[in-house]
Amino acid sequence: MDVLLVAGLWLDASAWDDVVPELAALGHRAVPVALPGQGDGDGSATLADQRAAVLAAVDAAEGKPLVVGHSAAATLAWLAADARPGKVGGVALVGGFPAPDGRAYADFFPVVDGVVPFPGWGPFEGPDAADLDERARERIASTAVPVPEAVARGVVRLTDERRFDVPVALVCPEFTPAQAREWIAAGESPELARARRLTCLDLDSGHWPMATRPRELAAVLAESGRHLLAGA
Repeated sequence: MDVLLVAGLWLDASAWDDVVPELAALGHRAVPVALPGQGDGDGSATLADQRAAVLAAVDAAEGKPLVVGHSAAATLAWLAADARPGKVGGVALVGGFPAPDGRAYADFFPVVDGVVPFPGWGPFEGPDAADLDERARERIASTAVPVPEAVARGVVRLTDERRFDVPVALVCPEFTPAQAREWIAAGESPELARARRLTCLDLDSGHWPMATRPRELAAVLAESGRHLLAGA
């Protein structure tokens, strides 16, 4: 199975370096997706550009790939399901929930000179960063890429209701599956509330498991794939 890996805010494709060989050992072809504006120096990149990059990876994949979206990129994975409902085998959302139609992609942090810089660890203290030691924090912060304003504030557009037929695995790192189900039932994720095949999978980590639990993350993603294949 092809597994397309899409990183969240401030991360480039190298964020998945430790996960790729773990997925390969489990028999899957992992493909980190390079997002315009996150690692290539293109400060003018837009949300549409990032969506196009993910769709190009979907179109190039063998068979029906699993599209993995981390954090804010859960929305990019869901945009792929919306645009290619017959091609995407499933989506795995790692620590993130897809934004609904009409909502900004990730307008969570201040814009400075046209980009959203990494805000430091203050906003993430607690369960998000609890498993990050100082070395991991320094590594992530030192490689963090400012996100173009046109990406973060880009408006999400969803048009094909067949996306709700695409199987979804919600990987729960800094929160539990029970919490995720409660939030969805309370209306906090209208998109996942309408997903017809939703599985919640637990992962004992913080918000960046690709840095702290790459082997465990790969195993959970492989399990996501098994769920998808079982229902195919």
